[in-house]
Amino acid sequence: MAGPTVDADGERTSARGAAGGAGPGRAAVVVLGGLVALGPLTTDLYLPALPALTADLHSTAPAVQLTLTASLLGMAFGQLLFGPASDRHGRRRPLLAGMGLYTLATAVCVLAPSVSVLVAGRFLQGMAGAAGLVIARAVARDRYEGVAMIRFMASLALVSGLAPIVAPVLGAQLLHVTTWRGSFVVLAVTGGLLALAAALGVQESLPPERRHAGGLSTTLRAVGGLLRDRRFVGFTVTTTFSFGALFGYVSGSSTVLQEVYHVSPQAYSLLFAVNSVALMASTQLNGRVLVTRVRPDALMVTGLCGAVLAGAVLTLATGVWDLGLAAVCPAMCLLMTSMGMVGPNSSARALSRAPHAAGSASALLGVSTFVCGAVVAPLSSVAGHPSGLALGLVVLVCALLSLTTFLVLCRPWRPAAVAAARAGAGAGA
Repeated sequence: MAGPTVDADGERTSARGAAGGAGPGRAAVVVLGGLVALGPLTTDLYLPALPALTADLHSTAPAVQLTLTASLLGMAFGQLLFGPASDRHGRRRPLLAGMGLYTLATAVCVLAPSVSVLVAGRFLQGMAGAAGLVIARAVARDRYEGVAMIRFMASLALVSGLAPIVAPVLGAQLLHVTTWRGSFVVLAVTGGLLALAAALGVQESLPPERRHAGGLSTTLRAVGGLLRDRRFVGFTVTTTFSFGALFGYVSGSSTVLQEVYHVSPQAYSLLFAVNSVALMASTQLNGRVLVTRVRPDALMVTGLCGAVLAGAVLTLATGVWDLGLAAVCPAMCLLMTSMGMVGPNSSARALSRAPHAAGSASALLGVSTFVCGAVVAPLSSVAGHPSGLALGLVVLVCALLSLTTFLVLCRPWRPAAVAAARAGAGAGA
């Protein structure tokens, strides 16, 4: 099998990772996938209950959407905390500390008497849950490189992709037997089970000799080096804006579909599940089939163009013509399908630039995406009212910014980039 190659910018593109020896076993993949899934589970499980939560706490839709914003900001801050900590102390200890804190923070959400307390609890919950997100990606970088890392991330996505499918369906069904607080009880139990599973099933992937012994100054130097890498910044910002388009849909679809188009919580959960299946299927097709036959850069351009088209259709169908669900639902499905060709490739390419500081790189990648998500979360409402046009514009603008960033900073048309991508795809075949 062909060994790793290095492009003109120093990027390794190998089919199998050599950094960490043998990769994680199947049990570890399932646990790591569950830890990654905790992010979408935390955001998606209570989406069908947002209107009921708003009424129960005597609040408004924009105020309740701040619970999503707080969770995303917490995830962003938490990745800055746990990512560099895992470079210094290894992966296991920060991971287990974060999962324990997640369970306690979720208990605060269960008992929240007001929106302000719920917002605070969601921030802590997101911050603690970020440990699983950032460390799972760092473990992937410890073990794999190039096409093999894209495949491993596809395996994680196969497990974690169940969360956005199951979460809204489960959340809608919970409303038949409990209030919105029951959703957070489920999250607390899930956090405790994942903490136990991580303690038993995730082995240390960063040996002591590969950890850095410095403190904040060492971390800042590593971060500064990453920010001076044009292609790392390009892939990171591309991932960031594509996540913004995705989260524009996640945060806005619940209120837009239920309050503008008057679908029931159960019908919304089914529509959300169908789109999540489209995302998971596209991710698996990308990671297991297409990436060995088509250049990752070409896949990313295709996915980003699809996202732009989805945003344009949503904007036109809600702002220019009143085409209803017949146009809105297919556009949302196209968006999710397109994201399956963008996320794994752009994330893997960004992490491949930082073999020396995988935790810090993963943190920068995560914090930028979740800050963007936190900013776009309230934007699907105009003057306190859900708006399909606002949702379409959020998706369109974010997709256009992602595509433009990729073309300008990553320069996929350059001969060196084309040769390196082909070499990586050939090695993975």
